[in-house]
Amino acid sequence: MQHFDQLYIDGAWVAPEGTDTIEVVNATTEEVMGSIPAGTAGDVDRAVRAAKAAFPAWSATAPTDRAKFVQGIADGIGARNQEIAETITGEVGMPIFLSQLIQAGLPQAVAATYPAIADDFPWEEEIGNSLVVKEPIGVVGAITPWNYPLHQIVAKVAPALVAGCTIVLKPSEVAPLNAFLLAQVIDEVGLPAGVFNLVSGTGPVVGEAIASHPDVEMVSFTGSTRAGTRVAELAAPTVKRVALELGGKSANILLPSLDGDELDKAARAAVSSAFLNSGQTCTAFTRLLVPADRHDQIVDIVRDEVESVYTLGDPAVGAGRLGPLISDVQRTRVRSYIEKGIEEGATLVTGGSAAPDDLPTGYFVRPTVFANVSNDMTIAQEEIFGPVLSIIPYADVDDAVQIANDTVYGLSGGVWGADREEAKAVARRIRTGQLEINGGGFNASAPFGGYKQSGNGRELGRYGLEEFLQTKSLQL
Repeated sequence: MQHFDQLYIDGAWVAPEGTDTIEVVNATTEEVMGSIPAGTAGDVDRAVRAAKAAFPAWSATAPTDRAKFVQGIADGIGARNQEIAETITGEVGMPIFLSQLIQAGLPQAVAATYPAIADDFPWEEEIGNSLVVKEPIGVVGAITPWNYPLHQIVAKVAPALVAGCTIVLKPSEVAPLNAFLLAQVIDEVGLPAGVFNLVSGTGPVVGEAIASHPDVEMVSFTGSTRAGTRVAELAAPTVKRVALELGGKSANILLPSLDGDELDKAARAAVSSAFLNSGQTCTAFTRLLVPADRHDQIVDIVRDEVESVYTLGDPAVGAGRLGPLISDVQRTRVRSYIEKGIEEGATLVTGGSAAPDDLPTGYFVRPTVFANVSNDMTIAQEEIFGPVLSIIPYADVDDAVQIANDTVYGLSGGVWGADREEAKAVARRIRTGQLEINGGGFNASAPFGGYKQSGNGRELGRYGLEEFLQTKSLQL
């Protein structure tokens, strides 16, 4: 049990303005595993005042010195890997062996990239008779989601700190305990008071207070497209910068050139790309686009992969490849999409909306695959955020590209082909922020973000740092 009754404001743990609390429920046991304060608009105002007061000194600190603090945060996360992984496994439901690598390991790796970036970054450049300088934007409000909670926090906090910004963080109230562990790490590192502040609470109260606060000069938000548009609406009257990382409905194209072992490998990898974190991933490749004349063959491969590998089980002991979903609300939502797919005429290959017989406790949803899906079906257009894969046949490569782009989203995707250059050429035609070519691995230093309603702005690496900077010209 992890019960936190204080917020982290101005370099100290302080009592919240109100007395309300929010319970955090373990996704597997369905029991309360901790609690946090339900912050108020007054708490946000106090945190913003602290961040604003800390900004002049912090922004004047040398970037390399700011980066040393971020390296200390990376080291602190690494030292608490097991504790962080166990906490997030409880909150989110990811199997512990994956939480160690992804939920705790990835934030450490991302933070550790920034000292080198700070050393190499062009903080100043001369253009003719002008000196162009990069300066921190100011107080940043960071509003983060529950699916990769600490990673999404660090993807904002680390570059913002290196840029010279001060921060007010609102983590997801569904998976917030890891944010309090991070605040402990930051406190131990000795970051100057007011540079980092943590105010927990709900979106309609704390999130909206951050987005609308006149002294917050930038909001960086990750979450649903619906919530992102609300953040932008609240931020508009003060003309603050808004960076949004939103939803996705990513397509994974298997090209006709694939055959034999290459086709088998690509089809099996497609399941992993769709079902990581039980499908609770904004970049999940939930639309698998396949040549129409190979549709049935690929369906058989995918069915075998799902039924032989993607078992459900207690994530705390690594008993299955997939854990539960985050909440009962999310489980109900995903099951309704599965039923919608059946109603609209898609072929249910495996899985379904029925509860797994051997797991009476926990927010589990059986890994589900649909075949013969058309791209106008609900399950092909809307973000489900669960372990549901739609297999969509296409006539030729032009048709595949058209289907891939036929969505309001544009976050990620994949292309598999026997010829990598051919796959790259197809990938260039897909309107998304990033694509994997033949299963290319995630790069923590490459820019991450979306086209269309998947958002604006970029995170990670040098591009993530630039999001938190203003550009000034000094004419000499």
